[in-house]
Amino acid sequence: MRDQIQATIITIGDELLIGQVIDTNSAYIAQKLNAIGVVVHQRIAVGDDVFSITNALDTAIQKSQIVILTGGLGPTADDITKPLLNRYFGGNMIVDQTTLDHITYIFEQIHKKPMIERNRKQAEVPDVCEVLFNQSGTAPGMLFKKNDSLIFSLPGVPYEMQWLTNEKVVPIILERFKLGVIAHRTLLTAGVGESFLAESILDFEKNLPENIKLAYLPSYGMVRLRLTGKSDDAISLNHQLDTLFEQLKEYVKDILVTDKDEPIEVVVGRLLKDQNQTVSTAESCTGGYIGHLLSKHAGSSTFFTGSIVSYDNRIKTEFLDVPVSILKTVGAVSKEAVEQMAVAIRAKMNTDYGISVSGIMGPSGQTDEKPLGMVWIGVANKEKVVSKVFYLRFDRQKNIEVTANQAINLLRLLIINKI
Repeated sequence: MRDQIQATIITIGDELLIGQVIDTNSAYIAQKLNAIGVVVHQRIAVGDDVFSITNALDTAIQKSQIVILTGGLGPTADDITKPLLNRYFGGNMIVDQTTLDHITYIFEQIHKKPMIERNRKQAEVPDVCEVLFNQSGTAPGMLFKKNDSLIFSLPGVPYEMQWLTNEKVVPIILERFKLGVIAHRTLLTAGVGESFLAESILDFEKNLPENIKLAYLPSYGMVRLRLTGKSDDAISLNHQLDTLFEQLKEYVKDILVTDKDEPIEVVVGRLLKDQNQTVSTAESCTGGYIGHLLSKHAGSSTFFTGSIVSYDNRIKTEFLDVPVSILKTVGAVSKEAVEQMAVAIRAKMNTDYGISVSGIMGPSGQTDEKPLGMVWIGVANKEKVVSKVFYLRFDRQKNIEVTANQAINLLRLLIINKI
């Protein structure tokens, strides 16, 4: 098999290092590179500091044939990437007329504002780079070459970076490198923890060929399994992966949620649409997060009707018919409360299914009988109502996310008659 082309992604900005902004750019670029057979060797985040960026570049060029930087190309004083690259590659700044015409058009024709000198300077580029015209913004991308490596510099604004990656970076890489093939197969399981799952498929994993790797990706109380293969021959690799993937699915058939790389709300949405059925939610501790997941994908209006966020007990009694006696005896975080909530929301919204949740997300609110992370989940259809208690161990936000995914999974089990 030919040598794999390796890439380094460098993201630039103090806001990344202090956690003020989450780095989604490197994840997006890595996915695009992986899809064309480029191995991402490392991802580096650095601040707006000349020394740090220079060191990252030195390291990346030594190890990778492709280096992609994002960030630091704006019009303000903290955007230091372009002048740094000009010095690093020994260039002189010149005005790229195509970029200048584009910036002028944006300000004068679209924004109806005069262009100031600060914006005009965005059209300046080192004369040693290949300019990558940015149709989506004012900062052009740039391509440099050093020691047989291609070094791309892209804006940090996500939609600009994405456009340049798709329209400029990927085509250039495909044109200039002979790439191998990387392919994946992913499935999602629920109901068994990562360590127990690994034990149950130990024989399968031991017998994988050298070019196929198995990864465990636990999240939200579920585990994704991903097979990754590398080869020069796409046809033979995909046949090999398909065969192994079928074997893997047989190993996990009792806990298999989907054999696609998709979130559980998409799986449940498809089940509901296929059966022309609907669902509504009554949410206390999740504050509407289940409804958010169910409604975030296109086409959700065909199966998701609505939600009542019953955070206060008064809402539970007035709108979901939870008796005051239940709240006074066993409380809102109880089997009795969530079962009544699930039944009531289904009836009031006139849906085929109802989901309900009530719990203690933290960091306070616990009692001796009801610890932090205790959550009751209920699901109901016309024939029955089912509830289950969970004891979560995470922080507040993680507990909310895990609860929402477990609630949607409980609904899935009810739909397919497994509870």
